[in-house]
Amino acid sequence: MADIIRLLPDHVANQIAAGEVVQRPASVVKELLENAIDAGATVIKLIVKDGGRTLVQVVDNGLGMSETDARLSFERHATSKISSAQDLFNLHTKGFRGEALASIAAIAHVDMQTRTELQELATHIKIEGSKVVSQEVVTAPKGTSIAVKNLFFNIPARRNFLKSNQVELRHITDEFHRVALAHPNIEFHFYNNGSEIFNLPKAKHRQRISHIFGSRMENRLVPVSEQTEVVNISGFICKPEFAKKSRGEQFFFANHRFIKSPYLHHAVTAAFEGLIKSEMYPGYFLYLEVDPASIDINIHPTKTEVKFDDENTLYAILRSTIKHSLGQFNVAPALDFEHDPNLDTPYSFKEKGAVLPQVTVDPTFNPFLERGKGTGAVSYGNQRVYQKTSSQGWEGLYEGLERDVYDDAFSSLTIESDGGGQEAMNLDDGETVQGATTFQLKRKYVVSTVMSGMLVIHQNRAHERVLFEKFLGEITVKQGVSQQLLFPLELTFSKQELGILMEIRESLTNIGFAFDSLEAETVKVTGMPILVPESGIGTVLDRLIADYKEGFEGGSSSQAEILAKVLAKNLAVRTGDLLDQESQMALVNNLFACKEPGFSPFNKLTYTIISEGDINKKFI
Repeated sequence: MADIIRLLPDHVANQIAAGEVVQRPASVVKELLENAIDAGATVIKLIVKDGGRTLVQVVDNGLGMSETDARLSFERHATSKISSAQDLFNLHTKGFRGEALASIAAIAHVDMQTRTELQELATHIKIEGSKVVSQEVVTAPKGTSIAVKNLFFNIPARRNFLKSNQVELRHITDEFHRVALAHPNIEFHFYNNGSEIFNLPKAKHRQRISHIFGSRMENRLVPVSEQTEVVNISGFICKPEFAKKSRGEQFFFANHRFIKSPYLHHAVTAAFEGLIKSEMYPGYFLYLEVDPASIDINIHPTKTEVKFDDENTLYAILRSTIKHSLGQFNVAPALDFEHDPNLDTPYSFKEKGAVLPQVTVDPTFNPFLERGKGTGAVSYGNQRVYQKTSSQGWEGLYEGLERDVYDDAFSSLTIESDGGGQEAMNLDDGETVQGATTFQLKRKYVVSTVMSGMLVIHQNRAHERVLFEKFLGEITVKQGVSQQLLFPLELTFSKQELGILMEIRESLTNIGFAFDSLEAETVKVTGMPILVPESGIGTVLDRLIADYKEGFEGGSSSQAEILAKVLAKNLAVRTGDLLDQESQMALVNNLFACKEPGFSPFNKLTYTIISEGDINKKFI
């Protein structure tokens, strides 16, 4: 039998390695930034064009490389970080495998200029698909500049899998955040398509967090600090009231390297138990210092997943440290012995609503009848009302007025209804809703009757469907109704959140939002849709940004559909909301006026019909 095993050519091996190391432009950003940090740079510039498709460039003022090192850096497993296998257990650098530049050069056009402090001239190398096109001597400042152009130019299938420029830029921004938060002692600059997004000077950890996520983050942070023989913990957690329904501001750093650890994340959420709801995510920026020999960072190509020797002890220390910080800074609830319990609402009344006063009217009362003659007094219950004893001549006040005038005027009034008012409504399966009798069950379902039995509507999902089609139509037709604010409302957002608002500003304007300015970190809101309460504008926009970000990354729907889904989700009536009779009937009418009444925007059932036969079976 002939030999069939052979060595792969270097350019093929590099392309295979690129599949592990370079998944998208953000992967290139991560590798280049980490190389710049390992080179001892104090100022790093990141330049991106078209979401990283066209250009990803990192410029630093680090040590630079000699002519030989510059050429050798693009070879596989060529590294200056380690010299033996034993060095893997004492790592203090970001990269160490020597695969990054070789993998990037295999799938892109790379242009590198580098110079050490002792050299007078810099080395300029151009590589296309692992092939060195040119190498020459040029004039350049000390440090290294690496420009990666036309990513995946020789692998069109991989290039087609990239998302839109906005989504790729969002991933690049996330990687930039992770590196910048881990190294506040380094000055960072971030440029996208010629405009500056971030200008981060050297600062302390708290200031770096505020520079990235906005000045409003300053008042949300609670410091965390603990030193033990196993681990030194420092950083900040966000106050419980600022927990969010989506992930985003959760950062773990081990020895100045960003890591992902579901196990340690559970330790943080366990410390917040009782302070936030189970579906909420607390924000945190936690820095762990451990012995390099007790951590393995080589279990994943991206080096974001790590393995600790003693995770159970680390879990317990982290959980107790956060609990201590929450109590030390009066974030966790404490017993108040000066509180007057008589001012508390009794437990039996907590779930009860206010009772409306009942007004009774005597239908037989006629002010023109002569009652109580002589005294002019008429008794109604416990009250005595005094009135005129004579009403002669009152008819003269109405001479010339005909009764028919009033009848004709009121007979022309009509009440508008989206679903046809009191008329029977046709369902998709041929059923019709009988009459206008509805009632609410457990503050979750609206129940009505149909020809074959009973109609049960899920009030939250049904309202989501109604609002989704309403907002989608307004975004498409651009006819949203806006309610102008008497006093403009100023809100603060981070630069990343502001970028998302700029991206969806036109769609928000179409449904009724009005913005006077979107500058720096401040957004001035001058108008809002009628369905949004003024007190909830900030909350709605926060949820809108978070949910829109997740929706755009998770699905392939259009921007209008995602925005309509997010608004419907946040503005729909909730389970537990009390609906009056008129609102119940309006929900039924509007639901069956929709194009797809059977399912919510998230493909969940909105209503079901319990047939008369099913009901009869219960009584057999």
